Order: sequence, then structure tokens, then C-alpha cells
Amino acid sequence: MSHILIVEDETIIRSALRRLLERNQYEVSEAGSVQEAQERFSIPGFDLIVSDLRLPGAPGTELIKLAEGTPVLIMTSYASLRSAVDSMKMGAVDYIAKPFDHDEMLQTVARILSDRQAEAPQPARSTGQVATGAEPGAIGIIGHCPPMQDLFSKIRKVAPTDSNVLIQGESGTGKELVARALHNLSHRAKAPMISVNCAAIPETLIESELFGHEKGAFTGASAGRAGLVEAADGGTLFLDEIGELPLEAQARLLRVLQEGEIRRVGSVQSQKVDVRLIAATHRDLKNLAKTGQFREDLYYRLHVIALRLPPLRERGNDVVEIAKAFLAHQGERMNSGELHFSRDAEQAIRHYHWPGNVRELENAIERAAILSESPEIDADLLGIDIELDGLDEDFDEPLGTLHGAATSNEPTEDLSLEDYFQHFVLEHQDHMTETELARKLGISRKCLWERRQRLGIPRRKSSTTAG
Repeated sequence: MSHILIVEDETIIRSALRRLLERNQYEVSEAGSVQEAQERFSIPGFDLIVSDLRLPGAPGTELIKLAEGTPVLIMTSYASLRSAVDSMKMGAVDYIAKPFDHDEMLQTVARILSDRQAEAPQPARSTGQVATGAEPGAIGIIGHCPPMQDLFSKIRKVAPTDSNVLIQGESGTGKELVARALHNLSHRAKAPMISVNCAAIPETLIESELFGHEKGAFTGASAGRAGLVEAADGGTLFLDEIGELPLEAQARLLRVLQEGEIRRVGSVQSQKVDVRLIAATHRDLKNLAKTGQFREDLYYRLHVIALRLPPLRERGNDVVEIAKAFLAHQGERMNSGELHFSRDAEQAIRHYHWPGNVRELENAIERAAILSESPEIDADLLGIDIELDGLDEDFDEPLGTLHGAATSNEPTEDLSLEDYFQHFVLEHQDHMTETELARKLGISRKCLWERRQRLGIPRRKSSTTAG
């Protein structure tokens, strides 16, 4: 059992993180400051240290040298993300931005511990989507249908190159997993992969976050900072939802791709960087380029290699296999033994349209596992409204023959949930920040943004400035 030290001065966060890790079979110790950690523990004796960046007394980065080689994962708020970049330069193994999803934290911890135990870097493992026995050279994503096998073949061909890659697919399909596979199978695997959601960073900060800035470049810039592109030097930069990148930042990114150099905001000098760019979007960049919302020259620079990640409804029996992987993970998290689906539940999972793709499937499985009073998960616990009587029970039938039926049978419960979401956001966004909205809805800011996009709910100016 791996032993993890949490160093966090906020008691609520520290306790919640401890419970999360202990539920997932980790031994956990905790401290509220670097000094307390030194006094109570032999820091190099842990398998992993998870520390907040800002602590009373010494910062969390002090633990890097005290750990004597033990990996240190830095937690930071988005407002201090540039400090996290500096932390990685000082030797932190990775950083994670607050607020983080539980699965995001668990995946990061599992990956760091796996990398430490193995002599060579292992492909990242992600709950449900990633096969549990991923070995070096494996893609590490569940997928036996022809579209996914074709995608895996392209990943293996593209990964060893330095070509830019554009991953296209609907929200919730797992585009970051494809980017991680490309990185892990490349010669850059030992270097960092920096992931950035372009929609999650305020437009006024995006250029500074990506490209860094010099002291005095703008009000509040009391010191020069490196950007995320610079932090990815030698490795991979993954830009998720690149269609949301402002035009000014697009021009700077084009320079990185054309010249292999960056210029910090407020600087007159450029510096060379060696970065492999992987971008992802659920939008049609070609049409955006035609309407002037996306630079056409940048589009063609990104479109060297285009990979399409199919939606869940086009992946045939993969959906059942992914659902079973999610269910096994939930059983481990809850210490509830082996869980399994009833025949009706498997039938519902196989034939439902899954408009939210893998993310919606994961949420449905988690809800069902929590609510179930027995090891067997019934269809009604999934929270999807689908008529089972008229469905063919042959799970091996190609999904294309059922696509029309699934599309025409829109689930009323799913629509009612979307109606509630839309009503809540429209009613409260004038006086609540995006963070407050997400917290009230019980979702992450990224998920809130993605649902806004899917339902066509724009952010109000007052909400933007308040958030």
C-alpha cells in the first residue's frame, strides 16, 4: 500500500482529500505546514507528497528538496497557475489546479505512483476509459469497434513524430486521453505534458498564462513569469477547446508553430522552445475560419494530422465494456465488492443515445452504484428513460441499425435535467460567479462551460466580470 503525505493548511480540504485517498486504498498522513511535516515525519519515507503551493511559513515547493527524490504533486488555484509552472521547474513532478474533480486527483496520483515504480514511463490510466492492464507501447483506451481500432492505428503511426495533431470529437468523448496516449508513445514521454483548457482561463489572462510576461507588462505584474508553453519545452502542449482561444493569442501561438519561439507579454526578445502541439475541439474550426472567428493560417498549421474520436453512440459494444470498467472502479472506491449489471441494465446502456458521451455514462454509473442496495445494478438506477420492450436483445447488432430509433426516442428525464440546468443558470448567473454556479450544481467549472456550449447558454457580461 502506497503511503502519501498531504500538506495543506485548510482543514476541510485536507480532511476531504485524506478520505478520498483512504477510500481508494492509500495510506495517508497529513500536516498543515512544511514545518509540521518536518517535525512529525521523515519526509523522504513517503511514496508521494501532495502539497498546497501556498502554506503558512514556507511554501510547498520547499518540500521538493526535503523529499530527496520522492515525487511532490503541487496543488494550486488557477489564479496562481504560473507559480505552479515555476514549481515544476524546481522539480515538482506535476501540478493540479483547484478545484479538482476527485477522479482527476486519483488519476494523477495513480499515474505518478505507477511511473515511480516502473523503470520506463507507463501510459496514463484513466478510470473506465483506460484498460487496467496497459503495458508499455499500449494505447491504454478501451475500444474494439472498427472506428476505435482505426484511431489506435493512426495514434501509433503519429505518436513517434513531432507533427501537430488536431483531435476532433464531441464533448465528453475523451479527447485528452488520446492526447495523453500520443504523448506517452512519443520520444517526449519523459518530458512534461502540459494540459490547458482554453475555455477555462479568462480571456484577459490567456496570453499571459500561455506565453508568460515580463515585470511591469501590465498592472499587477510585479515580477516576470514563465508561461505554460515555456513549461512544456521539450515535451507536449495540449490545448483543449482551442476554438475558444482569442484571435490575439492565436497569432502568438502561430509564431510558436512557425518559428519555434515565444515572446513573453511585454518583452521585445524572443526565446526558442521545442514543443509538440496537440489541440482538441468539438467545434468546426474550418467553418470558424471562414467566418473570421479562427485564424485560417493557424487552422492549417494545426490540421497536419486530424484524428476523429467517435461519439459513444457510434462505438457499438464498447459502451458496455466501458460501463463495466466504470462499475468495477466504483466497487473498489466504495469497498462494496463486485458489482454487476442486470440484463435490462446492459440492454439500456447498449441502446441509449448517450448525448453526453463517456462523461454522461460515468456519471450514470456512479449514481447507480451509490443508490443500489444490492450487487446487481438495475436499469432504473441509471437515470435514463428508454423503452426496453421494443429493443432487440442482440447486443452484437451493428449500432448503425439502431441509431435512428435511439435518436427519435429522446429521453424525457435527460431533457428535464437539462431544463433544470438551463433554468438555474439563467436565473442565477447575474448574481453568481461561474465558480459559485458550478458549486451549487455540483459540477466542475469545465463541465459547466461544456453544458453551456451544448445547450447554447452564453455567459452574461456581468457574470464574466464577476467571476
